Amino acid sequence: MSRKKKFHLFENIEVIDAAAKGKTVAKAPDGKVIFLSNAVPGDIVDIQTGRKRKSYYEGKAVKFHKLSDKRTEPVCDYFGVCGGCKWQNMKYEAQLAFKQNEVTNNLIRIGHVELPEVTPILGCKETYFYRNKMEFSFSASRWLTEEEIKSGNDFNNKNACGFHIPRMWDKILDIDKCHLQEDPSNAIRNYIKEFAIANTISFYNPRTQEGLLRTLMIRISSTKEIMVVLQMFSDEKDNRELLLQNVLKKFPEITSLQYVINNKGNDTIYDQKVVLYHGRDHIFEEMEGLKFKINAKSFYQTNSAQAYELYKITRNFANLTGNEVVYDLYTGTGTIAQFVAKNAKKVVGVESVPEAIADAKENAKNNNIDNTSFFVGDMAKVFTDEFISKNGMPEVIITDPPRDGMHKKVVEQILKIAPKRVVYVSCNAATQARDLSILDEKYKIIKTQAVDMFPQTFHVENVVLLELR
Repeated sequence: MSRKKKFHLFENIEVIDAAAKGKTVAKAPDGKVIFLSNAVPGDIVDIQTGRKRKSYYEGKAVKFHKLSDKRTEPVCDYFGVCGGCKWQNMKYEAQLAFKQNEVTNNLIRIGHVELPEVTPILGCKETYFYRNKMEFSFSASRWLTEEEIKSGNDFNNKNACGFHIPRMWDKILDIDKCHLQEDPSNAIRNYIKEFAIANTISFYNPRTQEGLLRTLMIRISSTKEIMVVLQMFSDEKDNRELLLQNVLKKFPEITSLQYVINNKGNDTIYDQKVVLYHGRDHIFEEMEGLKFKINAKSFYQTNSAQAYELYKITRNFANLTGNEVVYDLYTGTGTIAQFVAKNAKKVVGVESVPEAIADAKENAKNNNIDNTSFFVGDMAKVFTDEFISKNGMPEVIITDPPRDGMHKKVVEQILKIAPKRVVYVSCNAATQARDLSILDEKYKIIKTQAVDMFPQTFHVENVVLLELR
């Protein structure tokens, strides 16, 4: 006998706060928290609950009695369907306030650390069209919106180029205009889609694993160079040549036009050969005269302008005099290491991805930087007493780990060698707070600065300066 799910309708409930991952928060009459996906703090709503957990509900606002003064009209036609910009219906100053609160609350509640006066979050001048990299997926069976389904019309053309519907790996929302990347991004994507349809070039179906076009990556650097990478499921030379020739003819300003033939089940290109069709196999980013070579597989902060602000804060917090040995842990392609190198005696970068370290070494050479050295390896295994004895005891450590934070062994090693200063850059204030709670044994937080890299989303970066007690 199956149990019926118990749903609730709570009426006239005020949405009181923002929560993690773009959710907002209300309180049910029984005192339990309700997490919502379609409301803004300050709204007064009726809530239909779905799944009930032990200590909270998940719900959806089904009627709005009063709209919040924090609301604004979303600019994108796909808001609420596409999962990319969850906060587009919230005024930007409110977004910044909630991001600031999230960082501060995580540091206090998870880290249990004493905070100095918190520096206000650094907002982004450009709140749209700020991304230098976008990735789109093709599909032969596009997602139909509720309006399209209700219309009763037949949709013979199911081809799409756009974004995955949240939690649906095989459903793609077709996009005409995305507000995250500057022109000619939308023009390139729409031209490729329309040309393929007009010339019966097939779109990929992930369920049947048939069709040619899989993904499209567009990079537009701060130097206005353009990289286009098309991923295809099979080696159909005639169709490939036809499409690439016409893309280049339509957009001669493309700096780098490349393609990948990938017949695996997944569409990651990091283990695939990228073939150059036209131009260079790379484009350049530039920052304070430093050039960074970006290829199809390179990692680079996706908001170029705000990355510059983030790195300036990091350099300022490091407060280098030119005499210090600096370790840049989780260095990626070595952008921070090279950005601070002119102020240091020596910078040592460590990263687990071999291709990233190869990029770091090449960029340092091209930038005529001779006081950096870069090493490949798992941070927990590389950052040892032997490594430190070979490369010098650091006076300053800069660390910018992935979302999971630093490995416990890395935190323990920092405590053991006790550099006088640690600058901790994080894209996840919760795991940053966890690490800071351990470092609190020897270190005091001197400064903390949140930086908004991704307007219209709930993501936020935070930089913390630690000094020995």
